Amino acid sequence: MTASTASDQRFREFKMPDVGEGLTEAEILKWYVAVGDTVSDGQVVCEVETAKAAVELPIPFDGVVHELRFEEGVTVDVGTAIISVDTRPGEGPVTPPGAIDPTLAGAPAEPAAHAETAAAPEGEGQGQGRQAVLVGYGAAPSSTKRRPRKAARPEASTVGAAVQAELNGHAPVAPAPAAPPVTGAPAAPSVTGAPAVAGNARPLAKPPVRKLAKDLGIDLAAVSPTGPDGIVTREDVHAAHQASVAPPVPEAPVAAAPAEAPAAGAWAARETRIPVKGVRKATAQAMVASAFTAPHVTEFVTVDVTRTMKLVQRLKDDPDMAGLRVNPLLLVAKAFLVAIRRNPDINASWDEENQEIVRKDYVNLGIAAATPRGLIVPNIKEAQAKTLPELSRALSDLVSTAREGKTSPAEMSGGTVTITNVGVFGVDTGTPILNPGESAILAFGAIKLQPWVHKGKVKPRHVTTLALSFDHRLVDGELGSRVLADIAAVLEQPKRLLTWG
Repeated sequence: MTASTASDQRFREFKMPDVGEGLTEAEILKWYVAVGDTVSDGQVVCEVETAKAAVELPIPFDGVVHELRFEEGVTVDVGTAIISVDTRPGEGPVTPPGAIDPTLAGAPAEPAAHAETAAAPEGEGQGQGRQAVLVGYGAAPSSTKRRPRKAARPEASTVGAAVQAELNGHAPVAPAPAAPPVTGAPAAPSVTGAPAVAGNARPLAKPPVRKLAKDLGIDLAAVSPTGPDGIVTREDVHAAHQASVAPPVPEAPVAAAPAEAPAAGAWAARETRIPVKGVRKATAQAMVASAFTAPHVTEFVTVDVTRTMKLVQRLKDDPDMAGLRVNPLLLVAKAFLVAIRRNPDINASWDEENQEIVRKDYVNLGIAAATPRGLIVPNIKEAQAKTLPELSRALSDLVSTAREGKTSPAEMSGGTVTITNVGVFGVDTGTPILNPGESAILAFGAIKLQPWVHKGKVKPRHVTTLALSFDHRLVDGELGSRVLADIAAVLEQPKRLLTWG
């Protein structure tokens, strides 16, 4: 068996998988292993953040970690190897195909003479030992004698001679003084700065730059080059053109100089740039796609929820709800589900490719949750079939999982409608943007005590404002209005849950 074949079987690479639905990249948040650690099949080796959530990755084989290909914080494309594992660590050091001895990594390229000396067998001009080679591969002793080295030519570089002398263990030889120039001989070209264009020599420039100069009527021979090796750049041509067309500046009368404005760099020093990636990047792309694809319509209603607040308190004292989280959001979610059951056409999506409206007989209710990684929208599967205690438990699990950053991509896929609770921030309402593929999103505003006409008298009542945004391609104004009115009616008179729900 060849060494290459043995290496291929011994060292295995674990590639970044697609942990979501068609994701193309993920950011490595944290490594749980280091080089030299023993890993087993199914062991979690790292945590990555996709465009949807943070996910822990288990490795599918046993071995010893040989190499971590990327550092934490790096975004890696799906299908790229992120870790190399030695599956037979007891067989001795062997470098995987393509790997280089760490002692040589990053070493500068050696001169040809140095490389030849380093490759020579021990005892031939190697008073200080041999250069390291690839791990696991020895240098076979030469069976033939080396040819004597040719004497250096008189015109050889003094720098090269000094390097060679130092490699052979001798002190560097001082360079001989340069011979004086011969009278009448042309001067040698300078080795520093841009070479001058001699006589009628053609100026150095790339074809696109020559075309630009021609289009602008600029003579390249009259342009001062700033590119490497005296090449004329596009900027040089533009500068020459500006100088030729700029009108003369009239002398301005002497006046008191105004206070100098801060330079642009002064503002940049007080700015912080944050890379857009992960959840934030996915959210931005989804919101742009939604806003410019689905025609949004938003309707508002302000409703007296005093009876709902009283029901929340009674449910907290109910033994059947002991240990469960009971809050106004729970009853808003239930009211939304009742309204969808009464108006099933709103629970649909638009199929652009087939030009069809897809009505869904299930409700995957999304709840917008703010997390340290940004806003995510996991959803409760089959929410329409859950009782109030089951819905409360599902809401609690959803929120706690999201705050811990453990929401899986599957929990954020397949949503049909969403609720965003902006009231927790004291906000009255907003105009929410639809999640792509969904038909409606309900914004639940802050509940406040306000003066309200109740039974012919002005009294302080608990009042909130609801906003419903919907896709006007599949939901017309009448349907959207009926859904929003039904939600408000249930929150105003929660006893309707008994007859409608």
